[in-house]
Amino acid sequence: MSMFYGLRYVAAAAVVAGLAACNQQPAEPAAEAPAEPAPVAEVAPEPAPAMAPNVIATSMGDLVITPIHHASMLLEWNGMKILVDPAPMPGAPEGTDPLPDFVALGEPSLILVTDIHGDHLSADVLSAVAGAAPIVAPQAVADELPEALQAMTQVVANGETVTVQGVQIEAIPMYNITEDRLMYHEKGRGNGYILTLGDTRVYIAGDTENIPEMLALTDIDVAFIPMNLPYTMTPEAAASAVVAFRPTVVYPYHYGMSDLNVFVQGVGDASEVRLLEWY
Repeated sequence: MSMFYGLRYVAAAAVVAGLAACNQQPAEPAAEAPAEPAPVAEVAPEPAPAMAPNVIATSMGDLVITPIHHASMLLEWNGMKILVDPAPMPGAPEGTDPLPDFVALGEPSLILVTDIHGDHLSADVLSAVAGAAPIVAPQAVADELPEALQAMTQVVANGETVTVQGVQIEAIPMYNITEDRLMYHEKGRGNGYILTLGDTRVYIAGDTENIPEMLALTDIDVAFIPMNLPYTMTPEAAASAVVAFRPTVVYPYHYGMSDLNVFVQGVGDASEVRLLEWY
């Protein structure tokens, strides 16, 4: 496991004590359509005050995490910019241009795409921001891309490990296991990813529930865990998963209107919970 900054932050449970509990979830999309899920509610839980919680020390310099929105993020490390799931913000007002959010971050060195749904994949956004960056994605994503982007894409299946731009990337299954959610993400279609950045292992779960493959993970330094119904899992299920595999630091993301207090309390002292502004 990597050594993180000696500076510790206020306990996450105390930081989020003022968050409003809210059980409203996004409307259910068409069961099997790969289109963007229904918009999230306009008002999301207020994030904790930032105290430089988006920097992780690794053996090869700092990992700087920039949340863009929902499931999209930028990881900057060792001179690289790793862009994850560049796609429009769900629920953004009609006509909103998503490109400025990504263009402002500069040209990426590497792009990861987890799934075909519209909050993870946008061929238009990829075409605009990819530049010469290689794309790592599952076959289902590659199949949705125009020829020019397909030529830039390295397809990786669940369980495979590749090295791209000097970064070791392991593809981890992501899928639903609850009976009434099985139509959203079938096993084998999408990828979660574990990135090895120096001595630091970063797990990006993608759209998933607390699947056996997640619970069996070991030596994870940083984890990004989703929670929102009906697409992924409840805060309680997400917390139980974190308690099982115990990443050093966990960032909830892709949470919509989920009650982060429930997640923080469920995790307890199993991991350090850090909250960023995703909405």
